[in-house]
Amino acid sequence: MSQMLIPNTVTEACQMLSSGNRVACAGATNLYVDREKGKYLDRDIVSLHRLKELSGIREEKDGWHIGSLTTFDLIEDAFRGQGAMDALAEAASLVGGPQIRNIGTIGGNTCNGVTSADSASTLHAWDAIVEITGPEGVRRLPIHDFYIKAGKVDLRPGELQTAIIIPKEAYEGYFGHYIKYAMRNAMDIATTGCSVNVKLSEDKKTILDARIAYGVAGPVPMRAPSAEAKIRGKETGRAAVKEFAQAVLEDINPRDSWRAAKDFREHIATVLAERALCESIRLAGGEVHE
Repeated sequence: MSQMLIPNTVTEACQMLSSGNRVACAGATNLYVDREKGKYLDRDIVSLHRLKELSGIREEKDGWHIGSLTTFDLIEDAFRGQGAMDALAEAASLVGGPQIRNIGTIGGNTCNGVTSADSASTLHAWDAIVEITGPEGVRRLPIHDFYIKAGKVDLRPGELQTAIIIPKEAYEGYFGHYIKYAMRNAMDIATTGCSVNVKLSEDKKTILDARIAYGVAGPVPMRAPSAEAKIRGKETGRAAVKEFAQAVLEDINPRDSWRAAKDFREHIATVLAERALCESIRLAGGEVHE
């Protein structure tokens, strides 16, 4: 029978995860569902709830540091109305219901490895860095390298995700918007999620840079570099926006599932790209002209 282990420090948690058949647990919103389905029943649970140092948000010289145990309600409160960072507040507000957001953590959301995680596309659009602590010390890697395949991330034995870092150069001067499309208006897994960040010229008429990322457009969260290259340097016109939206089809690879067919997801992806870019331009002080 499995047992619950409760470390008091990150070092102790890593030691526990290094030995035996064990799994880390933060808010447990996914773990207990998985156990109801018969998964992890033979594994000891390493509860991280005492590691208060892994919860919190702070801005440092290199950017925002978000502790992996920071809950979604805290993220929404911290970033709502904060320019580019508001996109993460939008994503956080759409995770499950109030009870889930009160205990669910951004670390658990990303370590689960699912492409539908609401935080994943926003973090990819910011070139977020994942901080991982383990027996060999601390390592950092880009979030697109952290996701290996559906349901699997780059965590080695004894390692623990301790923070997510959003580099300053990825958000300074940018404004962003996140849109989640789901079959229901509340408490549903995303059929497709789309996050766009944009930086405009000083006169607000030219797109200097744009980043777009998706959830559920492939086996892992992903960027659409073809669309980003297509819009860069273009004026904020409707034709350029539509060209940008169509270009995402060169990069994404959604699948057929019981939730939605591949062609429907492709259609939704282009619609969300257009809407998210238009809103990001508006938030940046620009206007999409005909």
